Amino acid sequence: MVMWVFGYGSLISKAGFHYDERVVGFIKGYRRVFYQGSTDHRGTPEFPGRTVTLEPAEGEICWGAAYKISKKEDEEIALAYLEVREKQYDKKEYLDFYTDPTATSPAVSGVMVYIATPDKKSNVNYLGPASVEEIARQIIQAEGPAGPNRDYLFNLEKALLQIGCEDKHVIDLATEVRRVLAEEH
Repeated sequence: MVMWVFGYGSLISKAGFHYDERVVGFIKGYRRVFYQGSTDHRGTPEFPGRTVTLEPAEGEICWGAAYKISKKEDEEIALAYLEVREKQYDKKEYLDFYTDPTATSPAVSGVMVYIATPDKKSNVNYLGPASVEEIARQIIQAEGPAGPNRDYLFNLEKALLQIGCEDKHVIDLATEVRRVLAEEH
């Protein structure tokens, strides 16, 4: 049995597990948003960082990378790793993955995706929408065991540009963070 995992955040550039194939593509009906709080990687419980999650959005697509894992042992190791790495994400979806914007049928069906929902009962770290300025300030201040939250943002911006994706939300946030940091120095 082959398992596919879709990454739309840091997984795009840093899988952290063994895989057989990496394919750039997108899922439909979602958009990437910096609405998830991170209290274990890019922030702390006192100063949560912000990481991306998916928000349902009619007509939108979200670019990223899908990883194919063929061997049973690799699949078990990857799942164990992802369950820890993505533990603040409270939902797993199995979605269609596309590589061609003109295609009517998916390249792969049933790609596993971790999503942080806005349900505060199952996801206590959900921060939700805020202005670009407010999210940028939070990203500038937050730092966790995995490093400064701004590094997560800048790494994601770079990874997306490398796969040919210009995500307005990510670019607007990165631009605002750079603007504020330049003003502070």
